[in-house]
Amino acid sequence: MKNYFFTALLLGILMACNTTPEGYNLKGTLTGELENGTQVFLKKNDGTNQLVEVDTTTIENGQYTFTGTSALPELHYLVINEVRGTIPVVLENGSIEVSAQIDSLAFAKMKGTLQNDLFADFLVESRSFAKRARSMTDEMRNARALQDSAAITSLRDEYFELQEIAKTFELKFAKEHPEALISALIIEKVLTTKALPENEVRELYDALSPNIKETVVGQRIKSTLDKLASTSIGVKAPNFSAPTPTGDELALNDVLGKVTIVDFWAAWCKPCRAENPNVVQVYNKYHDKGLNILGVSLDRRAEDWTKAIEDDGLVWNHVSNVKYFDEIAELYNVKAIPATFILDENGVIIAKDLRGPALENKISELLQ
Repeated sequence: MKNYFFTALLLGILMACNTTPEGYNLKGTLTGELENGTQVFLKKNDGTNQLVEVDTTTIENGQYTFTGTSALPELHYLVINEVRGTIPVVLENGSIEVSAQIDSLAFAKMKGTLQNDLFADFLVESRSFAKRARSMTDEMRNARALQDSAAITSLRDEYFELQEIAKTFELKFAKEHPEALISALIIEKVLTTKALPENEVRELYDALSPNIKETVVGQRIKSTLDKLASTSIGVKAPNFSAPTPTGDELALNDVLGKVTIVDFWAAWCKPCRAENPNVVQVYNKYHDKGLNILGVSLDRRAEDWTKAIEDDGLVWNHVSNVKYFDEIAELYNVKAIPATFILDENGVIIAKDLRGPALENKISELLQ
């Protein structure tokens, strides 16, 4: 009889340890002056950087609860009615605890599930970088008010150094925690900002755990990488056509030279306009040797586009749907501009995103 009870107890313990939570139970605690009945919203990003409501509840005596199921971990945000700021939290099945003060939601603490424990660890270091950056912003403001050029230069250098330290930390975190949702979010940011070469981003993605690859952000990364593969170096550039400033339809294949630059830009893009004089110089120097350029504008207004062409002296071919980041940008996976693709005479991509001296050096190499 004793052996029977011992075996039953052991089996019970093992079953409890192996039970996967069927849903989430998010318990929140808020300290500060807040009336009972105040609404709390659970929201998530809809994919266009807009927060959409998933659920809502009310606060009673500083406490609130959300329950439900989450097939895969996904970043959500807690929004308290009439309180500034949001609280990020990873929604996944299990018991999640979130605590915060209403006057400092940015410093909320979350714990209780694997993803939220990892997220909390990441935030400790990340918030220290953000705190230093805010302090440097205040110091820079004072230095400019005093016209202290030495202090301004020193602070600018320190800020760039801080950015590199923060980037190194994030990449290290992503490499060391392939099971973390925040790692996928880091990889997506690196991919969007082109902070790493495509092959290195792919290595980071490939190392993610299967569960994280299945998440919404994991699937977004895969989709982006698949699109990048269609415009990677060594691949024939996708053909497209769009209206010229005069309204005629012009295709990429119609303007290929010995070397062709496909230049995504816009009148509103300051880095693009700053780079234009260099592109003009390169074009004037190498056009007679076989260089063609096709400018693809992501402007919203035709008058802005055509005025910038005239003001900057951009005498090459131009097209635009005048629809901001349109289907051509999507075809080439252009998320930020300026973005350039250098093609050979067959329309094969041989280089990407070169600017300044690097652009001229490459064109010179190809047309000498």
